[in-house]
Amino acid sequence: MSKTSLKNIQKQKKKARRMIGRPPQTRIQGNTPAVRRRLKKLSGIARAKTAAA
Repeated sequence: MSKTSLKNIQKQKKKARRMIGRPPQTRIQGNTPAVRRRLKKLSGIARAKTAAA
């Protein structure tokens, strides 16, 4: 069955309605290159802020 069949779309919508609301993540989790690059960028921004202050 394809991912975009009518039955699958209806199933996804039903699951989305049942899903528990959770607060957004406060920190990027994982160890992928993109995440590491983002954390590196954020730490650099924070370091620059403390140096300027």
